[in-house]
Amino acid sequence: MVKVFGIKNCNTMKKAFDWLDAHGIPYDFHDYKKFGITQQHLAAWAAQIGWEPLLNTRGTTWRGLTDAERTGVDEARAIELMSAKPSLIKRPVIEHDGRILVGFDEAAYLNELGA
Repeated sequence: MVKVFGIKNCNTMKKAFDWLDAHGIPYDFHDYKKFGITQQHLAAWAAQIGWEPLLNTRGTTWRGLTDAERTGVDEARAIELMSAKPSLIKRPVIEHDGRILVGFDEAAYLNELGA
């Protein structure tokens, strides 16, 4: 089963949902803005793919952080920030067969999820 993590009202999430639906791929959705995400879960993702691909530094939530919050971010700090402010997590994050996909990338989806 494909597990999709993200925020329901996000354009990138809508692209991912549309792609999954169009390809008949069933999925379970976890809205981490609504239900949160543990630091342990974030740490497991970071252990597999690194923390940098997970941290959304282009969004308004990142820009809304203080200079002190943005300065010197390392893995532990990034995980702490993403857990406290889930909008800082890039979207979507997809778990499938023990692997992680971050963002919407049609070629990666085809390669990983098949269709």
